[in-house]
Amino acid sequence: MVGAIVTQSTNWHNVERAMANVKQACALSARTMARLRPSVLRRLIRPSGYFTQKAARLKTFSRWYVARYGASPRRMFRTEPWTLRQELLGLPGIGPETADSILLYAGQQPVAVVDAYTRRIFRRHHLAEGDEPYEVIQRFVMDRLPEDPKVFNEFHALLVAVGKSYCHRRDPECDQCPLGEFPHHVEETHA
Repeated sequence: MVGAIVTQSTNWHNVERAMANVKQACALSARTMARLRPSVLRRLIRPSGYFTQKAARLKTFSRWYVARYGASPRRMFRTEPWTLRQELLGLPGIGPETADSILLYAGQQPVAVVDAYTRRIFRRHHLAEGDEPYEVIQRFVMDRLPEDPKVFNEFHALLVAVGKSYCHRRDPECDQCPLGEFPHHVEETHA
């Protein structure tokens, strides 16, 4: 759950560095994080970028998680998924992608996560325009996959892998892409 917040607007390498700092400081538990001085938390997650905002989000999330669910993932994920999603979306700095990442990865709920890689790959492969509302793309995916969290997890992981390795924002490697046989186009960028 912490990783879902720390991941916002950064690359995975920097998230790993920030998470290693948090683990090394033994600050990964919600109760510890809720009590941690903001300056200490900011220092720990600094590699992730936007550390001031993320530290505030982590503090708010941790306090809510302790107060609402006693820091028990079992209690939290007994809540009906879409009800829990609405609770998460009500927290400052938690948007649909972060809420759904928490539901999928921490809660093992069958929910699709839509990120920048998903939008780019879907746009280039004519599955979406790319600027649709989050929920439209999410529904497109969820209507086509079995309701199994392992499938959604693997699907998202594969999209991330393709996005990171081949379907770059600039200079995509379409000739090497494992999705290359599917119809696609790459828009020209002038930057």
